[in-house]
Amino acid sequence: MPAPPNPPPVALPRPPALRLRERSFDAASPAVMAIVNRTRDSFWSGNRHADLDSARRALDAAVEDGADIVDVGGVRAGQEGERVDADEEIRRVVPFLQDARERYPHLVLSLDTWRSEVARAADGVVDLVNDTWAGHDPDLAGVAAQLGAGLVCSHTGGLPPRTDPVDVRYRDDLGDDERAVVRDVLGGLRAGAGTALAAGVPAERILLDPTLDFGKTTRNSLVVLRHTADVASLGFPVLQALSRKDFIGETLDLDADDRLEGTLAATAVAAWLGTYVFRAHDVRATRRVVDMVASIRGDRPPALAVRGEPPAEGVS
Repeated sequence: MPAPPNPPPVALPRPPALRLRERSFDAASPAVMAIVNRTRDSFWSGNRHADLDSARRALDAAVEDGADIVDVGGVRAGQEGERVDADEEIRRVVPFLQDARERYPHLVLSLDTWRSEVARAADGVVDLVNDTWAGHDPDLAGVAAQLGAGLVCSHTGGLPPRTDPVDVRYRDDLGDDERAVVRDVLGGLRAGAGTALAAGVPAERILLDPTLDFGKTTRNSLVVLRHTADVASLGFPVLQALSRKDFIGETLDLDADDRLEGTLAATAVAAWLGTYVFRAHDVRATRRVVDMVASIRGDRPPALAVRGEPPAEGVS
């Protein structure tokens, strides 16, 4: 019998690398972005660090567990919770970022804000501006460029900051919700990246975040996650913020405290489809998942590979 044909190579998306603070993150070296919320009202009680000592302990634990980036926020994303003006947001995040920079000089620090004045106040201590509200502040991209920082470009379906989605509809001429939401996400992210480039942010410092849950139903988020490879095809590194989100809770009918396994399943899918950066509450578990997926994809060599190998020379 003739030999079977060689199987074709698996076509996996590999967008360009993300480069921040002399570090490079790509298919072989995915990044885990730990979350430190300087708030009293984060949606998950396990990440409320209004107290400075609590925030420092969270930072230390994240670094020990393998975080490459730490994302610091001072305002809850959704409409529930307390109102926080820019001055209060600055008081919450900037001193902590300064302390983190002194204690971890080589750590990549990210600021989760949609306000240009907050980003400007973090000059000298921030490497990435995580704008989860899709350029609501038109000056934010320019400030990120002035700081020499990267920028996360997100998709919120046109919603302003701290707005929970209500009566969300994505429709095309054929009534195809799935195609319409993916097209809207891709168009929004492409436009956001264009704005960042025009403002002077280098392409290697631009991250695209499909921003699941924001401006999306649970079904929308599941569809967009399945189309992560299409986001990666836009030519920029991809960030996925999946950790314990509502679309996972609704899919499995679980409260935030019980969403770890669902988060890790979504993380593995996103990693396989070309995501390089993962914003996560559970750093150690996420680190292990993304490294394992990178090795299954063939991008990362195993840390140890001795099973079934011949013994080393000189070893009996």
